[in-house]
Parts: sequence; C-alpha cells; structure tokens
Amino acid sequence: MQVTLALPWPPSVNHYYRHVGPRVLISKDGRRYREEVAAVARRAGCPRLEGPVAMKGRFHPPDRRRRDLDNVGGKALIDALQCAGLFTDDSQIRRISLEMLEPVVNGMCIIELENIDNEQTQTRGAGGAGPPVP
Repeated sequence: MQVTLALPWPPSVNHYYRHVGPRVLISKDGRRYREEVAAVARRAGCPRLEGPVAMKGRFHPPDRRRRDLDNVGGKALIDALQCAGLFTDDSQIRRISLEMLEPVVNGMCIIELENIDNEQTQTRGAGGAGPPVP
C-alpha cells in the first residue's frame, strides 16, 4: 500500500519545540502544522499503514536560504504524520529518503509512504550476499 501527500512546508526542529521552565512542549507552530497535516490526510482518505514503512520526502523550500535537510524532514514532519494516523508509531519507519529541490512560493513537501516487506528491511552483507547482519 502506498500513500502520497502534498503537504505544507514543515517547521524546523528549532521552531517545533518550546521550553517552558523544565518542560519541553510542542510550539504553537508545531501544533498548527500537525492540524494541517491531519486535515490533508483526512481529505485524501488515507489509510493507516501497518508494519514496516518506507518514507520518501521531496522538499521545495519557500526561499533560497540554506537549510539542513534532516532538520526540515525530521521530527516535526514524522510526528505530524503519526498524529494524522498514517501509522501507529514512528518506529515503523525503517527507511527514509529525503531530497531538497528548487524553491516554490510558500514551500511544500511531497511525502510518499509505502509498506515494505520485512525481508527488504534486513541488512545484508557486502553485495547483498550472505545472511543478514545483526
């Protein structure tokens, strides 16, 4: 099963959390982003993916500023996808491929989630031969 979504530009990890005294909370921007992703997923009628999942993300930033790809395609996005009910737990994600592309107005990201075979998730020795490496 595969799900493809066009989502708004995610907040960076630097803007996703807020420190309030000794507590770490999801920021207002982070909560708003979760709601936006959930709304897109509901409109698309996305099913919940069970078992191991591969995620592919193609990111079109809102401008030409330098950005760390792992900061953009990391925690905030994956948490929002989980919160939207696309998978039960982010530990299901076994493979991630991220790509930064040319900017577009307001920015956006295209996310593909796909169930993967348990055999495909095992690491193999050199050249793919031999038993799985623990």
